[in-house]
Amino acid sequence: MPPSPPPRPAGPPPAPPDAVRAVAVALLNLSGLGLGYALLRRWVLAAVCWTVTAVLLLVALPADADGVPAAALAGCAAFLLVTAVHGAFAGLRARPPWPGRAPLALLLGVLLLAVPAGGALWYEDAHDEAVEQALLGRLERADDLVATSGRRSFGSARADYGTALEVYRDIAVHHAGSRAGHRVPASLRTYYTTVAAAYGHREYCAAVEPLKYLRTVPDTMPKGQLGSLAGWPDDRLANALYECGAQQLATGGVDWVTRFGDLLDTFPRSGAAARVVPAVDAAVGKAERAVDGDEPCTAVERLQGLDTRIGDLARSAGDTDGRLAKAASRAGRSGGAGAYACGVDQYKDGDFQAAQKTMEQFAAGHRHDRNRARAEKIAIAAEIALTLPAAGRKLPGTASGGSISVTIKNDSPDDITVLYTGPVTGSLTLRGCGGCKAYTLADTLFSGFKPCNDSSRHYPQRTISLPVGTTYFVHRTKGDSTATPASDTARLRSGYIYTECAYSTQKLGSGY
Repeated sequence: MPPSPPPRPAGPPPAPPDAVRAVAVALLNLSGLGLGYALLRRWVLAAVCWTVTAVLLLVALPADADGVPAAALAGCAAFLLVTAVHGAFAGLRARPPWPGRAPLALLLGVLLLAVPAGGALWYEDAHDEAVEQALLGRLERADDLVATSGRRSFGSARADYGTALEVYRDIAVHHAGSRAGHRVPASLRTYYTTVAAAYGHREYCAAVEPLKYLRTVPDTMPKGQLGSLAGWPDDRLANALYECGAQQLATGGVDWVTRFGDLLDTFPRSGAAARVVPAVDAAVGKAERAVDGDEPCTAVERLQGLDTRIGDLARSAGDTDGRLAKAASRAGRSGGAGAYACGVDQYKDGDFQAAQKTMEQFAAGHRHDRNRARAEKIAIAAEIALTLPAAGRKLPGTASGGSISVTIKNDSPDDITVLYTGPVTGSLTLRGCGGCKAYTLADTLFSGFKPCNDSSRHYPQRTISLPVGTTYFVHRTKGDSTATPASDTARLRSGYIYTECAYSTQKLGSGY
């Protein structure tokens, strides 16, 4: 048998190992386009590369401020490395149909590396712009929040002001070089003027708390961002504290002590602080002038309040030169002296109980005052008028004595005080009658009832001289007696001698 031919080979013999070709396939796979596998016509693996690249593009695009998740980037990098290594081994002996020369494939791989590199650079720019836009958006929302808060009271908007300030601080500290960071100083200027808008509207009391708040901003913001804003609230706060305190002082409020105290403590050398003592002096002078006006009691109450509150201010503010203490003392003296005018006004208005109390206190506290003697007489007349209102029709004078003798006797076991007013006003006290007793109600009903008429008794008595005219008498017991005051109205005429008798029953009675 003729010999059989040798078997035909199953395929072309493998290409000899080619390191250049292996490197070319690896570089083509690093492009992320799977071109190394495409060159070797391994289409399934090339499709896997295309799918991974498409997924990465879906995740990364469009570029936003958050960027691509780190896990996705790490997974993609690992995948490209695996395809490069695997492609290198696969291309070591494989003979690609194109290009025919390995060096040409290597050159193509190097050139195609520009695709992922360029894409990364483009994405980085797009991501940076997305970050810039996000920061600008945050800044704009913070600015809008400030503008909206400015239409509300500071108390209700304070939390929102704090939120906006946090945004400004974050951008200034962590993104100072961004476009938003360059706009922060302008936003802060608007922030300051908005928070302190009440001051611009001359609503000084409402401006105090916002300005105090603004003085705390430099504690948290970078100094370079604030510039002159760091000291911007100081003069305004000093002036607001003064103006608010002055308004309260002028209208009779009590908060002026706190405002002036804050001013003197916080800005003791400011021009506003220098105006405090003159303002207090002016308030005392105004109240002093008002004592001679239509409402003297209101003026006296005002002076007494000023005495107390100026003293409080002097103690809390460190009154080193004593000027506030002098103003307080002046207000106290004027208030005490003005009590006389207040008592006169109360008497004229028919408020006899208040007039009596005021005049008694004035007389007790101003023993050397020129009005003391008349104040005592007004107090007596006011007490009489509480029982006999007709006695209060005329303000008593300081006259004394008269041409008519009136003898007052005490037929009561109790000491009594006799008050009288009319053309002359005064009082006297008679001790109790020894051996006398209170009459029963039945005694007073007999037609022959005549107190002070027992010739065997020596009634305590006193004779006074009174002018012609109507005199009002009130008898009241001294001590703890429960007897109620008795009263009498005497119309005195010339040529007569009068006797006033005090006696007691279940209630103190009188007659003449």
